[in-house]
Amino acid sequence: MARTAKSAAAPTLIKAIAIATAGIVIVKTGDFMRGLIVFFIVLLALAALLILWRFLKPAKRRSLQEIDTMNGHDFEAYLAELFKRHGYKAKVTSASGDYGADLILQKDGERIVVQAKRYKNNVGIRAVQEVIPAIAYYKADCAWVVTNSYLTKQAERLAEANDVVVIDRDELIKWL
Repeated sequence: MARTAKSAAAPTLIKAIAIATAGIVIVKTGDFMRGLIVFFIVLLALAALLILWRFLKPAKRRSLQEIDTMNGHDFEAYLAELFKRHGYKAKVTSASGDYGADLILQKDGERIVVQAKRYKNNVGIRAVQEVIPAIAYYKADCAWVVTNSYLTKQAERLAEANDVVVIDRDELIKWL
């Protein structure tokens, strides 16, 4: 809801600035046509700046509440952008035949395979079991399981035994 209000406020502000600028020109010069030309030039320039800003601004940080409503594919895409903001090269693997990795990350010569799980409940042992063989398949240095939730105790033990890094809900907050 707030996003819509913000989006509607920007064009209104642009119009107000253009009208104010045109008004100042008309008052100072007494020339209505010159004021009208200035109005359109300022309006176009500000609109172009707004469009450029929207395309160039960094990916929006999302709240956990927004993440909790994503589907699995959107969560993977979001994580790719999140890790890119932290200096990683990130690639989402194909949905079928991913060999246990949803994302492949690279940074400082290190390759990381990531199993992403956007769950309402705790993530079970299967997520860890899936990512372990991905290390060899993708010739990775390590594996991560990233979730918006938490892991079961059994999954935590398996991750620890196999040196799989766990980024659970509490750790994910630190990345946001």
